[in-house]
Amino acid sequence: MRSRLATRSTRLVLAAAVVTALAATTACGPEDPSETGATAPSASTSSSGSVSAEGTGSGDNGGSEAGKGGTEAPTGDKSGYGQSCGTNDLDFTVTWEAQPISHYLVTAKAKSGITCYLDVNTPSVSFGSGADGVASPVGQGGEDPIKLSGSSVAYAGINVKTTEGEGGKQFENVIIATSEDDPDPAEVELPDAPTVDKPIVTNWSTKRGEVIPRIV
Repeated sequence: MRSRLATRSTRLVLAAAVVTALAATTACGPEDPSETGATAPSASTSSSGSVSAEGTGSGDNGGSEAGKGGTEAPTGDKSGYGQSCGTNDLDFTVTWEAQPISHYLVTAKAKSGITCYLDVNTPSVSFGSGADGVASPVGQGGEDPIKLSGSSVAYAGINVKTTEGEGGKQFENVIIATSEDDPDPAEVELPDAPTVDKPIVTNWSTKRGEVIPRIV
């Protein structure tokens, strides 16, 4: 009887030991994450980050290139800049000045949107089509070249009669050109109808006081 009890006790102890071992194994669980269904961190995350960074970089480069392109693009319309003034580039007015001696003052101004230079120092001035109506240059004043743009102006002075006596012809208009060979001279109305005889003209100048025509 004692032998059976000892055998049964031994079996119970062994059974308890097996149960305990099984319980411990279940509690610890597998170390391999794939056996538990958990997802391990993948390399594609950092790879995606790398691709994203490269994409941003290329976008920045694109913006930089676009910026460079923008700087190199022409800014504004420069048509007419640096050209010589033709007569048709300018507006002319003629006024009568009484002091210090009587003379006619020619004012030249560039038309809207025009920037040009008076390369020829002396204007071509004449009254009528005859040779006796051509004004002779007296060489007064003079800046070469004169830039005309916006509100800037150039002046020239005309003395229509340099002779004594009653000779001469009356004219209501004066013909002005920036050079003798200009194909498109301007005909400008005078403020009165003066008698013209051996007229003279000064050079262009930006100072009115330099264009008072005198016979030297």
